[in-house]
Amino acid sequence: MENTIPDENPSLSRRQLLNFLTGAAVAVTTGSALYPLAQFFVPPRKVAAGGGILAKDQLGNPIPASQILAEPPGTRALIAGLAGEPTYLTLKTEGSLSPMGIVDHCTHLGCTFPWNPMDQQFQCPCHGSLYDPDGKVVRGPAPLPLKLVHVAVKDDAIWIYPWNETDPRTGKSPWWV
Repeated sequence: MENTIPDENPSLSRRQLLNFLTGAAVAVTTGSALYPLAQFFVPPRKVAAGGGILAKDQLGNPIPASQILAEPPGTRALIAGLAGEPTYLTLKTEGSLSPMGIVDHCTHLGCTFPWNPMDQQFQCPCHGSLYDPDGKVVRGPAPLPLKLVHVAVKDDAIWIYPWNETDPRTGKSPWWV
């Protein structure tokens, strides 16, 4: 009788062990199938230090700096900037890009609008707001100047960075931060 099995209940029954193993296998399989699916819906971004991203065209392709720098001085190029916001880049007279980009969202109701080269101003067609070439309000109903971004050219790539410093047009802290 020394070799008999004790009558005590084991701490984990066979049913509990099999339920645990089945649940773990289902969880691992589901997780490994859902991870690539979730990554498919997250757009790839090249992000630089400081939160910068590459300037892109309307199809999401990076725009080489040489393409914009080939345009005549004073040209305003519309690109997809931070968070895909339409952003105007300005070509300076010496053939370089202005270090300040202007986001194309009216501060009245968020409309996008064109640059009018004849009048040298941004003109919102929805409610009549006018902005000067630097994005300051000339005529309302827009209450605030246009949002700014930093623009940098590195190795024929245009990088857009958030503007967190003092707004040079107003001398105040930027409203969009």
